[in-house]
Amino acid sequence: MSKTLILLFHPDLDRSRANAALARAAARLPGVEVADMYALYPDGRIDAGREVARLLSADRIVLQFPIQWYCAPPLLKAWQNAVLTRMYYVAYEAEGRLLEGKPLLVVATAGNVPEAYAPTGANRFTMAELLRPLEATAHRCGLPWQPPFLLYRADKLDDLSLHGAARDYAAILETWRKEHMRRYLAEAWG
Repeated sequence: MSKTLILLFHPDLDRSRANAALARAAARLPGVEVADMYALYPDGRIDAGREVARLLSADRIVLQFPIQWYCAPPLLKAWQNAVLTRMYYVAYEAEGRLLEGKPLLVVATAGNVPEAYAPTGANRFTMAELLRPLEATAHRCGLPWQPPFLLYRADKLDDLSLHGAARDYAAILETWRKEHMRRYLAEAWG
């Protein structure tokens, strides 16, 4: 069975409605592992060896987090520094090269409305612009960038809207898994 690895970077998941609902919906799918990174590394010290093994065991990678002050939470950056630096600058042949080609999906929640993320909006920049550093990282690491799954008004959604967003997220993950399997079988059977 193929595996989707979701690295969830939420600094206070117990108080989250949106990220928690998305993670629960994803965790119910076959072949999905959700890793709560703040629970695993409350002191911020990343076990790079453990994380490299986790990445290499996956077929698809998801980075899920809330947008905070126009960027991802700080533990995601610490994870990049520890894990990706090791994989691509220290042990490229043994690790980084093996990660290349695994698609990357960013799942981000934001508290404001979509219109706020526009050149004329309150936040001045589009979400695509705010996520550009992660897109550049994906490009540098050879991880095919997928269109991000974005959830706006995350802390203001009613239960029905939140359930719908979680269902949509699960459907995207399931479609992504099936597409990967179709490609894999087509390559295997030529």
